[in-house]
Amino acid sequence: MPEYHAPLTDFTFLLEDWLSLNEHYKQLGLQDFDADLVSEVIAQGSKFAQDVVAPLNRPGDETGCTLTDGQVVTPPGFAEAYQDYVANGWNAMLGPEQYGGQGLPYTMAVPIHEMLNSANLSWRLTTMLTESAVLAVNRHASDHLKETYLPKLVSGEWTGTMNLTEPQAGTDLALLATKAVPKDDGSYAISGSKIFITAGDQNWTSNIIHLVLARLPDAPAGVKGISLFLVPKYLLDEHGEPAQANTLSVGSIEHKMGIKASPTCVMNFDNATGWLIGEPHQGLACMFTMMNDARFQVGIQGLGAAQAAFQGALDYATERLQSRAPQGAVQPQSKADPIVYQPDVARMLLTQQSLTEGCRALSLLYAKHMDIAHFGNDENQQKAQSLLQFLTPICKAFFTDIGLESSSLGIQVFGGHGYIREWGMEQLMRDVRITLLYEGTNGIQAGDLIGRKLVRDKGEKMKVTFSVFADIIAAIKDPTAQASAQGVLDNWHDASLACLDMSATEMAAAAYDYLSFTAYSLLSVCWTSMADVAAQTGNAKLAASKKQCADFFNTRLLPRADAHLKAMTSDCSTLQAFSHTQLNNG
Repeated sequence: MPEYHAPLTDFTFLLEDWLSLNEHYKQLGLQDFDADLVSEVIAQGSKFAQDVVAPLNRPGDETGCTLTDGQVVTPPGFAEAYQDYVANGWNAMLGPEQYGGQGLPYTMAVPIHEMLNSANLSWRLTTMLTESAVLAVNRHASDHLKETYLPKLVSGEWTGTMNLTEPQAGTDLALLATKAVPKDDGSYAISGSKIFITAGDQNWTSNIIHLVLARLPDAPAGVKGISLFLVPKYLLDEHGEPAQANTLSVGSIEHKMGIKASPTCVMNFDNATGWLIGEPHQGLACMFTMMNDARFQVGIQGLGAAQAAFQGALDYATERLQSRAPQGAVQPQSKADPIVYQPDVARMLLTQQSLTEGCRALSLLYAKHMDIAHFGNDENQQKAQSLLQFLTPICKAFFTDIGLESSSLGIQVFGGHGYIREWGMEQLMRDVRITLLYEGTNGIQAGDLIGRKLVRDKGEKMKVTFSVFADIIAAIKDPTAQASAQGVLDNWHDASLACLDMSATEMAAAAYDYLSFTAYSLLSVCWTSMADVAAQTGNAKLAASKKQCADFFNTRLLPRADAHLKAMTSDCSTLQAFSHTQLNNG
């Protein structure tokens, strides 16, 4: 299996040179942080990802999780790695300081998260959802619940989960049936079944804090009648320690295509004791705090898989001798040349690299504006929030799309070996496939982007996004490159405005193509800017690499945007007239 090596050079370039991290922190008044500190933290995180978590990836996939006497057991080494993770404070990076967290900038944490996903996606999932649960509890729960549960969620002593999906209610939460009945002591009795619950049980911690969507007896129908509840695996004693087992249980562990080392559970709640988070019937709004964070984090899963696949494919293509390069013998002393010199292999590798590094740039730009939303002043916070809301479905959907594409290309570069289990590439494709599905399928993300983030507010979030990327273009030194990038951005802006006049059916038909068109357009701006900045660093190797990737992306991959634009503006009658009987040739 390919050995993972963190892309530290690219992180350093993007944070220090492209995003001007020192100036960014200075503007936010974050005097305790600078690029040197960030580099040190990322370097330490890379060691944990490479040396502790990555070696567990293949064995974890082989072993999987087991359910014995109602207790989930994860693969050997997973719990120990988690204890190491917690002991070194990684779980508390983004936690609120008043509850023991470090309150670090997102620009410091996001690279750590990407590396963990590249190293071992299954292992990362549990810590990811705990971070999202912390956000929801901190923003919406009562002071008593926060004081009781947040310190141990932030530290990682306990983990958190998200319980939304039911057998009959996936995307359509209006069909949700889990019930919550008030009790005399102010708590609630929660009854129902949830499926697809990541880390619904594990052998890592002494308690698990479930966030559960359910309906009160007087709840109105539909999504307006959903409330959110905190339901611990173990009820606490007077000292705040786990004591009596709550009346909930694991029905089974799902048998999955990938992420086999992550326990995905069917959870049964049988009058389990829980407490209301937020106001009655406002559970969906509370849960979306957790979901929006998780959606970006799932995008980082796709990015992590893309990087791992590219890295494995590049290593293999550099070493694999097969035939002669069409331009002539590159290694005449050998019987054949490395396949990296075959133009079609170079096409696949450059596709992986330009998509992966382009999405990494976008992820760190997102993280930069997360910093602003968290630490900035009111005006800057509002602008950052608008940008983040617009980019969230793009990051979730496009990053996971390219994760699957890069994993597939990785297998292709390996040839037949890529299809064989022992080489490790097929696991990447199996693992990353779920990222296109959970936290809202990519089709749902596309509908959210065009329907809610673009049309519902009459293009205001899109205009904020345009202004942020226009500022990136304004900083480009090369006039020709600047004009080219501005042309791409203007084309996207005009096409976005045209979508405002679409009917609901036209929007639904155009949604996927609009999201992809947007992603390729914004990545083109990022690549043109990165190449321009790299040329000014004085690092000839870096400048050449970024220019090669930028040229490849803009000549070979940006034309995909034109195809998506043509598709999204075409007559949607072919979809409206669809009938399943037309596909039945039997």
